[in-house]
Amino acid sequence: MEIRAEFVNPFIEAASLVFKDSLKTELIRGKLKVRETPAPSHEVAIVIGVVGAYKGEVVYSMNFDAAYKMSRQLVPSLDLESVKDEYKDIIGEIGNMTTGNALRIFASSGQYIDITTPNVIETKDSTIKFIKATTLSLNLYCKFGQIEINIAIV
Repeated sequence: MEIRAEFVNPFIEAASLVFKDSLKTELIRGKLKVRETPAPSHEVAIVIGVVGAYKGEVVYSMNFDAAYKMSRQLVPSLDLESVKDEYKDIIGEIGNMTTGNALRIFASSGQYIDITTPNVIETKDSTIKFIKATTLSLNLYCKFGQIEINIAIV
């Protein structure tokens, strides 16, 4: 299955916009890999389903340290214990902002896709089954750490 840039680039562009505007950091692109599934490699994942005419999954993942640092950037008044309790909601909001930007980018190019509400999971406790589909995996780097984006759209 061919991975088409018009499905991949809006998610990467949307993440870059959110990190630049809300988290005040640039994302630097790393290596691209092709995988068999969008299952995350890190401990915390934002899972977004693509439904409708196109189907698939977009998964952003990071380690706990990156998730905590991003949470502290968005809500600097939180102490470490509060961050550990609240990070899923904060990371979920990053997922919401990224999804909204991706939808806007798709619409501005005349493409319309349906995307589910982002779901934040701790991968070690998750029983989510990910689709088996050709997946583009891209590592992004910023001051918070490494962020992995896995995109599988058919």
